[in-house]
Amino acid sequence: MFGIKKCCLIAGLLCWFCIGLFGQVPESPESRFRCGDWQSYLPDTLHPDHMPGRLLRVNFHIMNSRDSSHNFRPEAGRAYCKRLLESANRQLDTNIRNWRSPEGTAVLPKNYRYVLWPQPGDDGIYFHYDDSLYYLVYVGKNQNNYNRKVLDKYGIGLDSIVNIFIQVHPDDSIRSRTYKANLQGIALGTALKVAGLYEQGKDAFGHEALLNHEVGHLLSLSHAWMEDGCPDTDKHPNKCWEWTEQPPCRDQATNNMMDYNAYQIALTPCQIGRIHQVLSTDKSRLRRCLVPTWCELREGRDVVIRDSVVWSGARDLEGNLTVAAGGSLRIACRLSMPAAAKITVEKGGRLWLDGALLQNACGRSWEGLVQPKRKRKRGEVHELKPAKWEHCPAPGVVQRK
Repeated sequence: MFGIKKCCLIAGLLCWFCIGLFGQVPESPESRFRCGDWQSYLPDTLHPDHMPGRLLRVNFHIMNSRDSSHNFRPEAGRAYCKRLLESANRQLDTNIRNWRSPEGTAVLPKNYRYVLWPQPGDDGIYFHYDDSLYYLVYVGKNQNNYNRKVLDKYGIGLDSIVNIFIQVHPDDSIRSRTYKANLQGIALGTALKVAGLYEQGKDAFGHEALLNHEVGHLLSLSHAWMEDGCPDTDKHPNKCWEWTEQPPCRDQATNNMMDYNAYQIALTPCQIGRIHQVLSTDKSRLRRCLVPTWCELREGRDVVIRDSVVWSGARDLEGNLTVAAGGSLRIACRLSMPAAAKITVEKGGRLWLDGALLQNACGRSWEGLVQPKRKRKRGEVHELKPAKWEHCPAPGVVQRK
């Protein structure tokens, strides 16, 4: 018995000595997650600068018949698309509690928006007149919503821009009693086909939910009333367009962006995490549609770590990174630093590399790691698992714990 107690005492003293010597590895509930988990991509409301907002490039294609009688004409169409984009971004800038999530579920910023992306000599809004491709049919023998012909013929920059095709319902379908010419959309890779916007004759400010919903599909989200892989959404009948004081819609209504309802504004933490996981994944098609704000060093975008932080998902910074005295940062995935930027670990600061990849995601050169000496002491850099350094000078001696 005495031997067991003695061993425990020695083990405890050794543990205390190692923590004092190397510093305690920063832990958090997220530290058990890895690069491929949505939990690793949740916006940090205490440190919003740790995950800069994303800008998704888009353009618009207004499809019309050859006689230009079935959709917006250029002046009205340009005004409509700009207002639609403004309204959609306003909804992305807003998030509220998802009605069907468990009580206490966090409300996080969505942290992405759209930017109109023109080509040289144009404004990013295009008008096409084609009697065989101006319309969308979502049911019936002539169904073409999944057909990619209009994308292949008129798409511009499909490898790096989300192309939004605004079509109409054809006349013969509208004349059918069983066909509803309502708002419709389909997500196809890096493009959308939508219809019903022109026919409704409403202001663009009423149609932003359709755009955000369909882009949500591009960003990996499923319909939230189904089994969508998110524990903070709830399967439900999806039969209540609006909330009412009387049942069943008193209890079954929803406001989630990926349900069908009159509001479509709420996203849960899981949904937001999945979006940013896609936008942070190197080989993702949608990542290639982002404005690459992380390539070059941007003024006023430096990140300073002053407390204990874990980055268990990929990050794309836009400024220098400093681990200040008293700060501790653990990097467990990919970190992109802008060109000419540097990572500085000041005296009293600790950086823990847990199998990290440190690079410039655009292949530009950056300055690598700096450990300035003050009074013969430097900041501490420890490797829990070997790190890989790209596009920068090889670092000096990295301590291994």
